[in-house]
Amino acid sequence: MHSLFEEQITREQAGALHAMEAHAESFAEARPYFLRPEEFSPGPERYLEQIRRIKEAVRLPVIGSLNGVTPGGGLEHARLIQEAGADALELNVYYLATDPGETGALVEFRVLDLVSAVKRAVTIPVAVKLLLFYSSLASFACELDERGADGLVLFNRFYQPDIEVESLEAVPSLRLSDAGDLLLRLRWLAILSGGCVRASLAVTGGVHAPVDAIKAVMAGADAVPIVSALLRNGPDHRRAVRQGMEAWLEDHEYGSLRQMRGSMALRACPDPAAFERANYMPVLLGWLGRPRTPASSRRSRWPGSSPR
Repeated sequence: MHSLFEEQITREQAGALHAMEAHAESFAEARPYFLRPEEFSPGPERYLEQIRRIKEAVRLPVIGSLNGVTPGGGLEHARLIQEAGADALELNVYYLATDPGETGALVEFRVLDLVSAVKRAVTIPVAVKLLLFYSSLASFACELDERGADGLVLFNRFYQPDIEVESLEAVPSLRLSDAGDLLLRLRWLAILSGGCVRASLAVTGGVHAPVDAIKAVMAGADAVPIVSALLRNGPDHRRAVRQGMEAWLEDHEYGSLRQMRGSMALRACPDPAAFERANYMPVLLGWLGRPRTPASSRRSRWPGSSPR
């Protein structure tokens, strides 16, 4: 499901956003940045009721989502989401550190503390949806694993406002993903898969066609959420992606996704950082205007992998 925001819970329980509302009314320039109560949809109670109704209507597992960075009232609502029937919970930790006095270690500790607290509060599986902006993502992923995270979702979309130069306003913008967004996620799936991370790995962002999902599984994905493609093409597109994957597996003589999963991960490489640099340099040198070499000779293969 979509997220229940920490700010909604705080508003309902303690009215902590009252000052924000007063500030937004006092200064016109601030108004676009603060949501009014009616702009949050649905509120905490409606969110729980929606989980109950969906759970009654479908046979699929239902995954609730909490969006926040501090335990606050989220712990109680994590329990309530479980009691409403959710089969799992996603912690969507969207946060951008803008305070120069806030260290990277403090940002990471806040997320780790949240994961530990939620894991103590519920018994259902808990996944963590991450932004990319961590100094050492592989190390942080291992720490989340140690705190009990059952899954990691790569990556949260970073929404970036545009600037309207005539009106001097920051304009919120939402761009649906495309296949180009998948590449960064594939790289980190390949790095994390088969390493110290025992949690399941999911990739979200950039999966639109069957081949996109195939690539994600090859890189090590256990799950491939699809959102933008369904918003563009409707819910039946999921069936088209699944059927396309089945056809691809049959054409390439794979017996299952499990057989293919992780075949393009970096776990067989003794020094992934050196391998990354070895591929980074020829990519840049390829723009010197020399004749392009045939595609077959340019493709690199992870050490330890072999063609079928």
